[in-house]
Amino acid sequence: MARILNIETSTDYCSVSISNDGKCTNLRLMQPDNARKAAHSEMLAVFVKEVLDEAKMKISDMDAVALSGGPGSYTGLRIGASTSKGLCFGGDIPLISVNTLLVIAAMAKAKYNAEYDLIVPMIDARRMEVYTMLTDSKLANLSEVEAKIITEESFAEYKGKRLLFCGNGAPKCKEILANDGFMFMDGIYPSAEFMGELAERAFQAGKFEDLVYYEPFYLKEFIATTSKKSLF
Repeated sequence: MARILNIETSTDYCSVSISNDGKCTNLRLMQPDNARKAAHSEMLAVFVKEVLDEAKMKISDMDAVALSGGPGSYTGLRIGASTSKGLCFGGDIPLISVNTLLVIAAMAKAKYNAEYDLIVPMIDARRMEVYTMLTDSKLANLSEVEAKIITEESFAEYKGKRLLFCGNGAPKCKEILANDGFMFMDGIYPSAEFMGELAERAFQAGKFEDLVYYEPFYLKEFIATTSKKSLF
């Protein structure tokens, strides 16, 4: 049984929770209507302080810090990683990295009541591309994380299976993936509220990151763009 501080900054939704034995006990999150990446640097430290104060604990009272480690927004992942590392160094506790797509799947698992065979979490990339993978109700990795361009043939090999698509990349795929067995769930996003089970599993398995060399899983290299406007 572990007390873990969970941090999620991989997309627009900044959130922090404390989980005890895999169950969320304290939570702060940016409401979806107010979500914006720029707010991560403003709100993350505030949320960490608030959940610790609410639980009447210090960071050194935690057994670990769990970070939603990607794929996702380059800037959001960098902010989450630097904050998580600092907290681990300060509290002398280990760092856990959790697959962001599994965090999305964990929320879908908790909120979807009908039957399904597989969960397909998706993070919107650009145009018809998504970051995705396959998992099941036990949140097992059933495929590698990939950047996938969605076409009418995508997931054709799973015809006859009940696939539950979720995450902010799923809505744009709904029309092109029309299939009797495919289900689409709205309002699902990565949240620290649903990181506890995954973080606890990693803690019990002793899957900790190297604090010095750890980098988030970006999946794609960050490409900086330069404004075409004159600088003078």
